[in-house]
Formats: sequence, structure tokens, C-alpha cells
Amino acid sequence: RVFGRNAAAVSAALRGAMADLPVDINPRPPRRNSFEVSLVKEDGSTVELWSGIGKGPPRKLKFPQLETVVEALKSSLA
Repeated sequence: RVFGRNAAAVSAALRGAMADLPVDINPRPPRRNSFEVSLVKEDGSTVELWSGIGKGPPRKLKFPQLETVVEALKSSLA
């Protein structure tokens, strides 16, 4: 549940930053106990915006601050 809530929050933040941005949550089965945010560009390349792998404990360190992900998205698209 914690992962789902955080995924929904990140999704909403990304859509708030760019309204026409399509967001998919877990298009492939996720790694257990991991939280990552990636951008798939139009050319098919993937840019990792944030990864919680290797972070924590505590568990809250596995999840990004929303502003961090939005800034990473904006810099990746610039």
C-alpha cells in the first residue's frame, strides 16, 4: 500500500508539472521493495529520474520528494 500511495503521488506531481505527460505505473513487474521513477523518451531511450534502490532503512528514504522528481523530469526534457 505504501508503494501504491507514493506511486500515485509521484504520478500526480508529474502530471501537474506537465499536463500532457502520459504516466504508466509499473508497466513491467516491479522489483520487490524498490521504488524507481524513469522517463521513456519518444526515441525509446530511458532516463532514470529517481531510484530508491540502496536507500533505507528507514523505509521512508526509499521514496523521493516530489519536487526532486519534477526537477529531474524538467532537466531531462530540457
